[in-house]
Amino acid sequence: LVFTFFSPPPPPPGLRGSLERLQLGYVDIVFASRSDPNSPMEEIVRAMTYVINQGLALYWGTSRWSAMEIMEAYSMARQFNLIPPVCEQAEPHLFQREKVEMQLPELYHKIGVGSVTWSPLAYSLITSKYDGRVPDACRATIKGYQWLKDKMQSEDGKKQQARITDLLPIAHQLGCTVGQLAIAWCLRSEGVSSVLLGVSSAEQLMEHLGALQVLSQLTPQIVMEIDALLGNKSHSKK
Repeated sequence: LVFTFFSPPPPPPGLRGSLERLQLGYVDIVFASRSDPNSPMEEIVRAMTYVINQGLALYWGTSRWSAMEIMEAYSMARQFNLIPPVCEQAEPHLFQREKVEMQLPELYHKIGVGSVTWSPLAYSLITSKYDGRVPDACRATIKGYQWLKDKMQSEDGKKQQARITDLLPIAHQLGCTVGQLAIAWCLRSEGVSSVLLGVSSAEQLMEHLGALQVLSQLTPQIVMEIDALLGNKSHSKK
């Protein structure tokens, strides 16, 4: 389970309040979402250490932090005998891959920080259901998501949809959907511990979990074909 809070120590009442609403005594991991430039790094690390020592969480991680900020938190933890972060929550997908493939692997090898990734389908852009239009029942039609609709209908969005269409033959070859292919592609990245999925039904969840069966089929040759179609070759240092 994941809980996110934004303030420096002491932990705000909202932290315990969220646990009460969840009817839980603790969560597995708590994420510090977006590094606060107005809070000294030592305070943030001490706050997370306090949360863990109070039994409110087992581990803590970062969300949308830069590699430099994560390393600073790790160094601060080592300097003051505090608890360092164990993972970074990043947003990698077929069209956004530099951070997970180029920056985070170095942290993974140096200090053991893994990755919990989110939005593997790029807010549902990476599916075959749009077919060049915005259907009535999709996230882009929800209030507050006009930016997503605009993105889908932009020139870049149309180019991305064309790339997704190009991936259909590979998905058919592997016996999966484009969405399953995209999720499996995220899971193959070095240092990625898990992928967070957003679903609206049990049926959709089961479909997404089918990506686990696709993962073993992503041979180096298949990955090269995907890279060639997308036009954004891997930056991995492996």
